[in-house]
Amino acid sequence: MATPLVEFKNVTKRFGTRTVLNGINLALFEGDITTVIGKSGVGKSVLLKHIIGLLRPDEGEILFNGKELKSMGRKERKAFKRQVSYMFQNNALFDSLTIFENIALPLREKTRLREKAIKEKVRARMDQMELFGVDHKYPSQLSGGMQKRVALARALITDPTIILFDEPTTGLDPLRKNAVLSMIAHHQKEIGFTAVLVSHDIPDVFFISNRVAIIDNGKISFQDTPMELEQSEDPVVQEFIEGQENLKDELIGLNTRRDLEDMFIRETGRVDRSGGTFPIIIVFTIEGLDQINEHVGYIAAQRIIQCLGALLKDHFDSSGTSARYSSDKILMLLSHTDLKDIERGLDKLAIDLQRQEILQPKSYPRACVDFSILAGLAEAGPGMDLNSLVAQALIQQKVIARLECRKLGKIS
Repeated sequence: MATPLVEFKNVTKRFGTRTVLNGINLALFEGDITTVIGKSGVGKSVLLKHIIGLLRPDEGEILFNGKELKSMGRKERKAFKRQVSYMFQNNALFDSLTIFENIALPLREKTRLREKAIKEKVRARMDQMELFGVDHKYPSQLSGGMQKRVALARALITDPTIILFDEPTTGLDPLRKNAVLSMIAHHQKEIGFTAVLVSHDIPDVFFISNRVAIIDNGKISFQDTPMELEQSEDPVVQEFIEGQENLKDELIGLNTRRDLEDMFIRETGRVDRSGGTFPIIIVFTIEGLDQINEHVGYIAAQRIIQCLGALLKDHFDSSGTSARYSSDKILMLLSHTDLKDIERGLDKLAIDLQRQEILQPKSYPRACVDFSILAGLAEAGPGMDLNSLVAQALIQQKVIARLECRKLGKIS
């Protein structure tokens, strides 16, 4: 494997009696966008400050291109620091300086360039960021999105190898947030710098990330690609990801996966102790949800999940509990219910679903993507765990509702 551009080896940092970083091991590779996530107060910003040299570790070592920073001479350390730039959480633009002066500031402080060369570099970066006609304006005269572009232009002005982004989208509305993430991704590809982001904007930030690292209890509990993150079965990773989804699922009337797993254990235990009927599960899959996210939009995908969750509540409320099982699957657990009654309920649900607005092509005037909703059920038995039951239900899945756009000549 390639040598990391920056590597943390067993780095520990304490503030008084509090240990913030506790033996951190992290590899940052050249040309990658690495996003660092974790709960508030776990040391994400402290990590960034170690890279830029604002903090030094109490134990462990930080390497740049395989060489330990603390073993570098004064000139080497200064040369390294010149290669690192920082885009602050709230932009940190100087209100008393014009936009031009804000961007030029690092060149005037860190280089011996003449004024003509400084003006040429600043003008080139401003053009690149589409900051036209704002040279003599002040930060307060610009929108939040424009201020972010100014902050990025200033971070890029010294041609750094590494740029550190501390919560670059905090406080922005969804449109501006996505614009900033797109801006970072676009210019990273164009210029080729290595980016390290601290962000809470999950899952949006994953779309521009090559790697993701999770800080938990002072350690890096995960570092790999976003795809590996999504598929990880590590309890810490699952807890973090589920924590981000819980609010969304509460808003659409779904329980957490953990709640449903606990309920399954209680119900099967009850049958083992007292007899009666084992619980039945139904697994619903929205086939094509990824395509909806990509081509139609995240809001449309959430509306489909919301509609299905609401109808499950209407049709099975007295006997069923539903939860998000994965990104495109909802699982419903039913107790004290006859199998034939559930099958009749599914038939009625299928009719009701097909009538919903989300399954009408006219709801997608700009882009229409084919998708199907499938359902399969399975009855638990003695000693059967939930994952085995889900696998059995998936085998039984059939389409209960479908949207087809191709027949209507829509984009799919």
